[in-house]
Order: sequence, then structure tokens, then C-alpha cells
Amino acid sequence: MASDSTGPQSGYANLAGESAGQALGGRALGGRALEGQALELLRRPPSAERADAMRNRAAILAAAAALFAEHGVEAVSMDQVAAAAGVGKGTLFRRVGDKAGLAAALLDEREAALQEAILHGPPPLGPGAPNVDRLVAFTGAYLDYLLEHLDLVRMSETAAAGARYRIGAYQFWHLHVAILLMGTPDPEYAAHALLAPLAAEHVTAILPAIGEERIRAGAIDQARAAAARRPPPRSPSASGLA
Repeated sequence: MASDSTGPQSGYANLAGESAGQALGGRALGGRALEGQALELLRRPPSAERADAMRNRAAILAAAAALFAEHGVEAVSMDQVAAAAGVGKGTLFRRVGDKAGLAAALLDEREAALQEAILHGPPPLGPGAPNVDRLVAFTGAYLDYLLEHLDLVRMSETAAAGARYRIGAYQFWHLHVAILLMGTPDPEYAAHALLAPLAAEHVTAILPAIGEERIRAGAIDQARAAAARRPPPRSPSASGLA
């Protein structure tokens, strides 16, 4: 899900960057099945909840979704959400932490659906297609998700400095893209570079002037170019032939 490591994590484990780096550099990338296992490390089942807690959570999310749809994310206060959900403000803050945590909770199911499609869905988004085709499919699917929920993603990614890069969902996207870029000069860096223009704050800023069609075309062009990069040939001296 999209919450910061300091906030709710009901859907996804928030592994440290070191763990993802170990997966990229180690045996986890030895085969297609093991690649899936590396991504599965970033997922965990939702924690068990009491029936009353589940009802409160459902009421909060339903109320927030309705208010955000009617008034916009920025215009809605936590007091309004609590009142519409019929819960106390203390209950609301215990459930979601703050407004960014509320946005993250609303995004949880959408992110889970995309991640499930990446891991187990049909190609080209899911396994079974060439890496470049999977990368292009992911770029398009991620933009579908982002543009549909732009205000919520923006709030979850900008809750605090660097929040976007600490959340479990970003770590999943990054590891997935890096796996698809194996064989290029620096897949871990290239994955960050491809995801950077897809930050919600950036897309929000350029969308009025650039438009959705050009954003999509540019992102897909970047994905294809990144997948086509190869390390420079080794010199004779480097290969020990000098």
C-alpha cells in the first residue's frame, strides 16, 4: 500500500532499501520463479482485525471516498470524515494516523490489484512476456492507476520529505522495474530514473500543459530506451587479454 513506514501498513511489508538491493544483487534473480519470490518478499497478508474494528475501517473508508469524490482531497478535514463515518476522532486517528494515512488506506486495494496482476496475471503485464514488453505494460498500467487516483497518490507520497521512497508500494514498483532491466548497465539506478517522472507531484504539475497522451508516450519511450541499453564492451586490458 502507499503508506509511509511510520504509518499504517495493512497490505504490504515495508522492507528497507538494503533488502531490495540484496535481492537485486543476489540469487533472488536467478530465474523467473525466483524473481517472483523477490517481489513476494514485499508483500504480506493484512493483519487480523476484530469485527468492530473492521466495521469502523469500512465506514471510515466509505465516508472518506464519498467526501473526497464530492469535495476533493485537499478540501476535506479529518473532522468531516469522522462525522460522516459515525466514529470518534480518536478512533479515526488510531485507524489511519493522519490524512496521508487515510489516502494510503484508500489506495491499498487498487495497489494490491496491480501488484497481483504483475505477479500472477496474464502477459504482458504478468509473467511470460519479454522484459521490454512487460516494462511497457507496467508503465501503462501504472499510469492508469496514477491518473485515476492522482490526488490520493500525491497526498500519500508527499506526507513528509522522502515519503514516496519509504513506502512499501514504491519499493515493490522499483524492484519490479529493476528486475525487468537486468542486463542493462545499472538496473537499480535506472529503475529509480524511470519512476521519477511518474511521481504524483510531478505529474500533477505538468499534466495541464503536457496532457495525458504526451505523458504516456514519453514514459513509454523512456521505458523502451532504458530496456535497450547495454553495458559498454570491455576493453582488452579489462578482460585480461592485453
